[in-house]
Amino acid sequence: MTAPHGRGLLHLAAAVDQRGSLDAAAHVGPAQLAERGALDFVTLGDTSGRPGPDALGVLARVASATRRIGLVATVPDIRSGSREVREAVETLDRISRGRAGWRSGGATAGAGTGGTRGTLEAQGIEGGGEARRGTDGEDGPGAGGGGTGGAGGRDTSYRVDYRGGTFSVTGPPTGPPPPQGHPVRVVDATGSSVRRTAARYADVALLRVTGPAQARALRAELRDAAAESGRAPDTLRVLGTLTVDLGDGERAAEPGHGGGGPRHTPRGPLYRGGPVGLAELITRWHESEAVDGFHLIPAEPHRDLERLVNGTVALLQHRGLFRTFYPGSTLREHLRLARPAGRYAVTR
Repeated sequence: MTAPHGRGLLHLAAAVDQRGSLDAAAHVGPAQLAERGALDFVTLGDTSGRPGPDALGVLARVASATRRIGLVATVPDIRSGSREVREAVETLDRISRGRAGWRSGGATAGAGTGGTRGTLEAQGIEGGGEARRGTDGEDGPGAGGGGTGGAGGRDTSYRVDYRGGTFSVTGPPTGPPPPQGHPVRVVDATGSSVRRTAARYADVALLRVTGPAQARALRAELRDAAAESGRAPDTLRVLGTLTVDLGDGERAAEPGHGGGGPRHTPRGPLYRGGPVGLAELITRWHESEAVDGFHLIPAEPHRDLERLVNGTVALLQHRGLFRTFYPGSTLREHLRLARPAGRYAVTR
């Protein structure tokens, strides 16, 4: 499907973090609202430093109350390549019938290794990528060729064998391959230390930038790096990350928040204005090939998510820029990404 201006339809995602709430049930309503808007996926930040269930546990609860929307959990950088996390994400993929994804984040600088946050994140991404490659037979999960036993007649005696500088993942996985082959990997690729690794291993790259020209340049850099690593650039989706404050209703965007882009703040790019102005911003960036879509973070969780879905998304749908229903059932299908057929076609 293509938009009126000739590009593929937008991809849209939203954060469903609930300030001050540790109750998994509190996240169900926001996820269902995002699903009514046909968003590609929702994200939940790292909750490991607080009491209560972690992000993966919360989204497992959300999975049972939703049917189509993708569910992307944030895990700490220091754990993102571990067997425990990999198997937990794959479990979420099975529970949700192919809607799981994960992103690394939440490590403090120097935690555990004396490295920087960027180094930790890159190690987690790369380690997860190697573990993912290790779980595929030559025909890939569910390919139905070669070997016997397991889903599609595939030999299930594959192993994971990765030894990195900070962790190791070895031995056979404990369950069948997840429905998507590999859950979707989402990476914040804003930092230069992570960008090349993201281009090699990520399915979705996030950019925290305030202008379309900068986003366009970084998107081109990511796509070029993906091609250099041996993968097709069109297998990588690049989304702008933007906090949205829609408290002004239908009023125009405040100076510095509309026009060419949002305003820079210590917490990242911020748009403050109305749903219509946000739709105009999203349309301009997408038409200019700055991004493939947006990951939107409501400044006020309940108010802004409702105005985003019922205002901005509805307008984009009316203009033919965003889907009105889910044509598929898995997160990869929402993102128009093929199910991996085997190991990444890259060399070390």
